[in-house]
Amino acid sequence: MSTRMMGVVVGGLALVVVAGCASMGEKKMTAAEAIETRQNLMKEQGKAWKNIQDKTKAGQIAAIVPDAEKLAATSKEIPKLFPEGSLNPEKSAAKPEIWQKKADFNAAAKNLETWSVKLRDAAKTGDAAQTQAVVKDFGRQACGTCHQPFRVPPKQ
Repeated sequence: MSTRMMGVVVGGLALVVVAGCASMGEKKMTAAEAIETRQNLMKEQGKAWKNIQDKTKAGQIAAIVPDAEKLAATSKEIPKLFPEGSLNPEKSAAKPEIWQKKADFNAAAKNLETWSVKLRDAAKTGDAAQTQAVVKDFGRQACGTCHQPFRVPPKQ
């Protein structure tokens, strides 16, 4: 093996060791931590969505941009807050289908992000009609694509 090739191999091995050590330093979230974190995130999203609805009704279109940005940012976090082993029907409304259909669940979270960006961008234009059209469909098209198949309905 040439000296150059040996350098490439040793350099590659060094990267593998560094990456392995770095990942060992990361603390894996417990099921209880995952449930608490995702419930807090969903509550924040719920507050943001309520603010968006209230501000849209009041005609304050530009004022919804920060809440739409919050929805877009937090939706990126959703998939990692549902690790294997964090199903607990006593503490969470998460359905087993989340883990049985993980790709569909991740796609639903991505859909929420896409709709949140669409909402933010509409609000940034200041066009009330365009923004109201997105708001009108947001609950069903963004939230509903996850809540319907992957969340136990709240008790009435």
